[in-house]
Amino acid sequence: MTSVWKTKVLPGLNKIFDKDGKKAAAAEFLKSFNKEEIDKEIGDKKTELEPKLVETIEASPPEIKGLIKDKKTSKIKKNSVAVTKFLDDLAKIDFPGAKLVSDAVAKSGTTPLSPAIVFILDKVAPFVPAPKEEPKAEPEAAAPAEETTTREVAVEEKEEEAEPSAAPAEAAPVEAAAPAAEVVEEKKEEEKPAEAAAPAAEEPEKK
Repeated sequence: MTSVWKTKVLPGLNKIFDKDGKKAAAAEFLKSFNKEEIDKEIGDKKTELEPKLVETIEASPPEIKGLIKDKKTSKIKKNSVAVTKFLDDLAKIDFPGAKLVSDAVAKSGTTPLSPAIVFILDKVAPFVPAPKEEPKAEPEAAAPAEETTTREVAVEEKEEEAEPSAAPAEAAPVEAAAPAAEVVEEKKEEEKPAEAAAPAAEEPEKK
C-alpha cells in the first residue's frame, strides 16, 4: 500500500494541486540547497562582503529591513516583490546563495521557497548596521549663563542699596556747616555792642 501511495496516488495529487510544477520544483531545490556550504563561504568572504552588504541593506526599503528582523512566511508572501528585488541585489554583490535562491524564486515564487529565503535573511542580519544615535543636548551648558545673570542682578541690587545711603552722607556736611555759620553770626553780634560801648566811654573824657 505504501508503495502504491508514493508511486500512483501522491504524484496524481501533486499534478492536481501543482499543475504548473512550481511546488515540485521548489521542493527539489530545497533538497539540494546546501546550507552548510553557503554558511562556510559567507564566513570566508565576510571582510570582502561587509561594505557592499551594508550599502545594499541601507538602500533597501523599510519592508526588507523589517523582514530581516522578523522573518515570517506571511510577511515574505506579502512583500514578495520587495523580497525578489532584494535577492537580486544580493546576487549582484555575489552574496553566497543569493543567486541560487533568486533564480529559484523566479521559477517557483517566494512562498514555496520561504525556508531558503529565511536562511539568506538570517545570514544577512548580522551585517545590519546599528542605528545612529543622535547627539543629546547638554543642559548643563546653560548653567553658567544663569549664574552670571544672577550675579549681575545681585550687583545691581547692592548698587541700588548703596545709593540711598550715600545721600544722607552728602547731606551731613551741609548740616555740619550750618552751626559754623551760626557761630560766626553770634561773634559779629558780640563785636557790635563792644564797638558801641567804645564811643560811649570817649564822650565823658571830652567833657
